Amino acid sequence: MTDRKTELAAGLERVEQRIAGACAAAGRDRDEVALIVVTKTYPASDVRLLAELGVRQVAENRDQEAAPKAAACADLDLTWHFVGQLQTNKARSVADYADFVHSVDRARLVTSLSSAAGRTGRELGCLVQVALDAEAGGRGDRGGVAPDGVEELAGLIDAAPGLRLGGVMTVAPLSGEYAGRPAAAFARLREISTSLRAAWPAATMVSAGMSGDLEHAVAAGATHVRVGSAVLGVRPALG
Repeated sequence: MTDRKTELAAGLERVEQRIAGACAAAGRDRDEVALIVVTKTYPASDVRLLAELGVRQVAENRDQEAAPKAAACADLDLTWHFVGQLQTNKARSVADYADFVHSVDRARLVTSLSSAAGRTGRELGCLVQVALDAEAGGRGDRGGVAPDGVEELAGLIDAAPGLRLGGVMTVAPLSGEYAGRPAAAFARLREISTSLRAAWPAATMVSAGMSGDLEHAVAAGATHVRVGSAVLGVRPALG
């Protein structure tokens, strides 16, 4: 086993132990929580090694990096998640490779993604990004729609050709009442998810938790955790 593959295997094992421990503490089955490995800033060769180690779900947050990486790994049996803020002019590119977009936060993006999905003939799973730092009717510092706008946006996704409403996503906010309180933030997301599923029972995905706070997310009912540095190591500096 190469040195890098050994490093990745060790990182995966540590994260697996954390997720399993968090599930046990929350009284949940381990298979209720999917690990998405966020490979941003890391090369396609790492994606290939992760696939050899059993990883099946990977994520990116910048299309200019994600598109060539997904193309280089097109022969692998992977589910690709796009988790970053998305400009409408990138929707067509993202729809070519992404299976899920976690960061849907405005009507114009729904329209763009629906049009792009139509061109590709693929169905695109979409999650409403919830901004827990946003004022009513607003958007968050790192994207996302305020909680009061979730239902309307979900309805737009559900009605859009080529799109499927998957659920909700959040990032623990850096400001506002939930700053520094990931457990409370993820509990609020779970409330929003429960309300959403009353209207759209199939929208079961709850995407929350990263390397530093995945235990809180699992405790609050996350179905998908997005982990990068805890698996891959400290990220290279961006030039």
